[in-house]
Amino acid sequence: MSYVLFLLILPKITTSTKMDRRIVIKVGSNVLTQKEGKLDVTRMSAIVDQIAWLRRQGYEVILVSSGAVACGRRELTVDHSLDSVEQRQLFSAVGQVKLVGLYYDLFREYGIHVGQVLTMKENFEPGEQYRNQRACMTVMLQNDVLPIVNENDTVSVTELMFTDNDELSGLIAQMMQADTLVLLSNIDGIYDGHPDDPASHIIPQVMPGADLSQYIKEERSAFGRGGMHSKYTTAQRVQQAGISVIIANGERDNILIDLVQRRSTTPCTEFIPHTNA
Repeated sequence: MSYVLFLLILPKITTSTKMDRRIVIKVGSNVLTQKEGKLDVTRMSAIVDQIAWLRRQGYEVILVSSGAVACGRRELTVDHSLDSVEQRQLFSAVGQVKLVGLYYDLFREYGIHVGQVLTMKENFEPGEQYRNQRACMTVMLQNDVLPIVNENDTVSVTELMFTDNDELSGLIAQMMQADTLVLLSNIDGIYDGHPDDPASHIIPQVMPGADLSQYIKEERSAFGRGGMHSKYTTAQRVQQAGISVIIANGERDNILIDLVQRRSTTPCTEFIPHTNA
């Protein structure tokens, strides 16, 4: 089974119904695409509606969005063979323009300004590039601009790539000192068995140091590079940094609003942050 992650900032489920101020949302290709691989504009619009709602409640939002390669693949027909690197570079270059253009139009309906941040793994090494990227995103937030982040797939290939945008969103959450990294997938969370088994149950909370590896299979999503194993690894790392992480279903209607208003009854898995980070 494939999975897609969506990252958001929230407080502990057991102690509050109010999110902390800064939210990182990661939406993957499987959330943004239909079964045949075409971009799901209706789902994309619904996500934008919910982000606009969050901002009206006073929350800062950083969006880490996949989907550029999927957009490009549907936009462009190539009549000759390309290797995997050429495909990634070509389709991402074409698709990123379409993806951000759609976000621009959808957010403009709410009067929300967006800015594009294309990054690479080397930008997260200590040094000037790290400081410049953090400063850029900080000034965007200070001026009420919503950052939309994606890997620069036209340049990042082979060993230069992030494992996937799950890893990228975790690094962004730490760089920008987010309060919670909520992972929205195309299932409701991490189960203690196969998600399709009626006898399986969602694991509602994961304490620091808990090992769920027996429940995680190394499968990749249908249209992206990630999978639940990637999301679990990211969640553990970010949890250790003192950031709350929630995995929930990005295909549920109004999932972000439900996580704020009705979290105790909304299916999800929360990684409780490490208090000594």
